[in-house]
Amino acid sequence: MTDRVRPRKSWGQNFLVDPNIQRKILDAAQIAPGEWVVEIGPGRGVLTHGLLSRGARVIAIEIDPILAAAFDPPPQGLQVIQADAMRYPFETIEGCYKVVANLPYNISTPLLFRLLALRASIPLMVLMLQKEVAARLLATGGADYGALSVLVQCWADVEKVCSVSPGCFRPRPNVDSTVIRIVPQTVSRIGMTNPSHFARVVKGAFAHRRKRLTNSLTDADFRKEDVVAAVTRLRWDETRRAETFSLLEFAQLAEALPVDL
Repeated sequence: MTDRVRPRKSWGQNFLVDPNIQRKILDAAQIAPGEWVVEIGPGRGVLTHGLLSRGARVIAIEIDPILAAAFDPPPQGLQVIQADAMRYPFETIEGCYKVVANLPYNISTPLLFRLLALRASIPLMVLMLQKEVAARLLATGGADYGALSVLVQCWADVEKVCSVSPGCFRPRPNVDSTVIRIVPQTVSRIGMTNPSHFARVVKGAFAHRRKRLTNSLTDADFRKEDVVAAVTRLRWDETRRAETFSLLEFAQLAEALPVDL
């Protein structure tokens, strides 16, 4: 793999060059010989060759045609697909596969939700994300805790693997990064019965962080009388804000609010 390809800012290309971080990512992925791994954005192949060396069979999805072509001919066990990961039909991949990726930061959140929707096929993801996004995924309260935290944690276990400084990349990004390990669950951890309604409640609750929960949900087009009735039925303090609610409490709130509003 050539190291002379000029990085493109429009695609968020920052190539990992630190072998210690590479090792930590590979260790977190717990590769068994013969396992399938989908790598999104292989870049110059640092993680790709590490995955292959541990016995993985790799499907590498690379948007950059120059970088994709640089793998030609691909080594044994590697399939390179030149495609945009945001449009690639991951659901067409047969069987189960892990996901390992240094995600472009500008698409990390929507791509993460696409992958979580396929949790029956993806038992594990090891992702490098912008530090602030990872903090939100890991948060259980406080300023970083928000809709992203709740909507991911209700379907997956999330843990931090390591921090990554800008000096671990070429070129150096302007932000710090974090590697996280995500273990999706096929059944919601909080027993929700209507995922789309639950998501609407959570997003509405966090839409205005400084407002009380009742006011935030009213602004999100829930009927105020329904919100007040639900909070009263659950015997909660009406002055609470969204960041004080646990995953289970959000599930209880969603169950208490009418679906058809």
